[in-house]
Amino acid sequence: MTLEALKTELCEYLAGAAAAAFPSAALPAKEELEAQLKASLEYPPDPSMGDIAVPCFKLSKILRTAPPAIAAKLGEGIAEKLPFIEKADIAGGYLNLTISGRFYREGLLPAILEAKEKWGGSDVGRGKTVVIDYSSPNLCKPFHIGHLGTTVIGHSLRLLLEAVGYKVIGINYIGDWGTQFGKMIVAYKKWGNRAAIDERGVDEMLDLYVRFHREAEEDPSLDDAARAEFRKLEAGDERNIELWKWFREISIEEYKNTYKLLGIEFDSWNGESFYTDKMPRQVEKLRESGIMKQDKGAWLVDLEDYKMPPCLILKSDGSTLYPTRDIAAAVYRKETYDFDLALYVTSAGQSLHFAQWFRVIDLMGYDWADKLVHVPYGTISVGGAKLSTREGNMVLLSDLFDDAIEKVSSIIAEKNPDIENREEAAEAVGVGAVIYHYLWNSRIKDISFNMEDALSFDGATGPYVQYTYARTASILSKAGELADAPYSPGDYQPNEYESALLRQLMLLPEKVAAAIEGYEPSVITRYSYDVATAFNRLYQSTRIIGAESEEAQNFRLALTRAAGYTLKSSLGLICLKTPEKI
Repeated sequence: MTLEALKTELCEYLAGAAAAAFPSAALPAKEELEAQLKASLEYPPDPSMGDIAVPCFKLSKILRTAPPAIAAKLGEGIAEKLPFIEKADIAGGYLNLTISGRFYREGLLPAILEAKEKWGGSDVGRGKTVVIDYSSPNLCKPFHIGHLGTTVIGHSLRLLLEAVGYKVIGINYIGDWGTQFGKMIVAYKKWGNRAAIDERGVDEMLDLYVRFHREAEEDPSLDDAARAEFRKLEAGDERNIELWKWFREISIEEYKNTYKLLGIEFDSWNGESFYTDKMPRQVEKLRESGIMKQDKGAWLVDLEDYKMPPCLILKSDGSTLYPTRDIAAAVYRKETYDFDLALYVTSAGQSLHFAQWFRVIDLMGYDWADKLVHVPYGTISVGGAKLSTREGNMVLLSDLFDDAIEKVSSIIAEKNPDIENREEAAEAVGVGAVIYHYLWNSRIKDISFNMEDALSFDGATGPYVQYTYARTASILSKAGELADAPYSPGDYQPNEYESALLRQLMLLPEKVAAAIEGYEPSVITRYSYDVATAFNRLYQSTRIIGAESEEAQNFRLALTRAAGYTLKSSLGLICLKTPEKI
C-alpha cells in the first residue's frame, strides 16, 4: 500500500463520516468531496503532531460548524476503523493523524521492495508523448559550463516523465546553421589545416573562431567574406558543404563523449539546418493568414496587443531568423511525434523569444499552441576553485568534470585505499557532485558553482548521498544470506528512527509528481538528501545486523534495502550514478 492509496482510502472514509455526522448539510457529491479532502491534506511541521493533517476550515463554511468540532466528529473512532491510522488528535481546526506501524510494515515496505529501483514511478503518463528540446550546443565550440543547465535539467525532466509512463522524445536541436559557419569556413581556409582539427577537434575550431573575431576587429572585410561564404553554403557550394559536414561530424562526436559521461542519449539530432526547407511553408501560411506585415523591408508579426515587441520572421534581404526556424521545427515535431506536450529548456534570457513565437503559433491557428512550454533556468558562475579557462573566461565542462574526478579519486584513495573500482567510482562521484550541486537550487535561481562545496562528503552534496547509498549496499553485502531472507512483516513496531526514515521513503511518488508539475528537478535533489539524512540517523542509532531480535533484524535489513532502492531511484532521476563501493 502506498501513501497515495492510503490517502484515497482515508478520504473515502472522511467523506462518509462527514455525511453521517452532518446528515442535513449541503455537502458536495461524494466523489467531489473526496477529491476536495484529498487536495487539502497537509503534513504537520513536527512529526510529534502526527503524519497527516486534515484541515477543517473549508468544511466549516459548508457545515456552519466550528473547525475543531468538525475535526472531533471526523476523528471519532477513526483508529479503530482504519487499520493504517494509529491515533487521531485535534489541534485547533486540524485533525492530526498518526500513521500506524502496520501501514509501514505491511503496506509501504512491501510496495517499495516490489517496485525496487522503479519506486516512485507510476503509469499516469501512459499513452502520452512529450517532446523535450534541450542541451542544443552551437557546433564548432566546446561544451562550457553554461551548457550544464539545459543539459541536466532537460535530461532530469526526461527521466522523471519516463518514470511515470510518458513516451519522451529527447531532441538535441544543435546550432548547425547560420553565419557562424561562414566565419568558420573563412577561418579554416585562411589559417586552418585538416591535421590540426583531426588532432584537436573542437578546441582547434574554437581557436580558429576566436582568431577570426580578433582579426575581424582590424579587418572588417572578413565579416563580408564570412557572409559570402555562408551564402555559398546556402546555395549548395560543394566545397563549403563538405567543410560544413566535416565540422558538424567532428563536433557531434566530441559532444557525444560528454553525453556518455552524463549517461545521456538523444532520439533526434536534427539541428537548425534540418529545417531550412521546412520554413517556406510556414512563411507562406503566415502571409496567407494576414498576420504578417512588412516594415522597412522586413516581415514581422505585430504583438503589441500582447504587450510584446514584434516577432521578426524575415530580414529585409529575405533571410530567416530564429523564430522562423523554431516555428517550422515545432510544426514538424507535432506532425512527426503528435506530442501532448513540448518542453523547451533554455536560459531565462530567452523567455521573450519563446513567448513571441509561441504567440505566433497561436495566431497561425494551430490548436496545440498551449502545449508549448518554455522551461527557463538562471545563470551559473564559477567561484571557490581554480579551474582552467579559455578565451573569454569560458570554463569548459570537460575541465570541470576532469577536475572533480581527479579530486574525488584522491579522496577515495585516502578513505578506501583498497577499493577495486576507484576510477569508476571517482567518475561517478565526481560528475555526480557537479550535477547535484547545480540541481540543488531552484532552476530559475542564478547560482555560483563552488567545487569545494560540491565535493564535500558531508552535508547536502552528491558525494554524501551517493556514499549513503554505498553504505546501504555495504550493509546488505555484509549481511549475506540474512539480507536475502524473505521479508516477513510480523508484528514489529518501528522505532523513532525507523519511522522517520519510512516517512521519508513513502514520499517519493509525491515528490516525483511535484517535480514534474513544476518542471523542477531540485525537488528530487533535496528529497534524496532528506532520505540519506534519515537513513544515517538510523544507522548511527540502531543496530541493523545483530539486532536485539530476529524480527527486528529482518525488518531493518528490509528497510535498508528499501532505503537503497529509494536513493538509487531518486539519484537516477537527476542523472546521478550509484556506485556500490566508494
